[in-house]
This record gives sequence, C-alpha cells and structure tokens, in this order.
Amino acid sequence: MGDQIQAQYHAVMNRIAKDIDVALNGRRKPSKRPTVGFILLTAEFGKIDGGRVNYISNGEREDMIAMLREYLARIEGRYSEPKETRQ
Repeated sequence: MGDQIQAQYHAVMNRIAKDIDVALNGRRKPSKRPTVGFILLTAEFGKIDGGRVNYISNGEREDMIAMLREYLARIEGRYSEPKETRQ
C-alpha cells in the first residue's frame, strides 16, 4: 500500500490527529490504548473522484475500517439497530 498521506499534508494531519486524540482521550502513555477512536479524511475539492484521499486515525486499521463500514451503512440506510429480545 502506498503512503496514506500525501507529503504536503503529512505534518499538518499528524499534528491535527494528535490534537484530536488528546481532546478526546486526554494525555496518555504510549502503552495505553485510546478510549475514543477517530478517523480524519482529507481530499482536494475537484480531485476526489479518481483522485486522492488522505487518511489518518488513532486506531488499528481493521477497527477503523469496521467503523467506516458501519457509518456508511447508517447514512445509506442499510443499517438497522438489532432488536432487543425480551426475557
């Protein structure tokens, strides 16, 4: 896989991601996992289709992909909350 962030956006996206992570999870030791996950996507207007989307997150790739899939399913109307079962 190629670089997830284009060179001209790399430093600023890392800085923003660190600030978001601290705002959501507080300052933490490197060995402690975050409580709240986030994804930051950027793209240049007019270049999204067939262009480049830059990605950064504070979570494991598999977890973030699952989060994106659930979000897309919700906004596309393909997701419904599981029904509670009575006992």
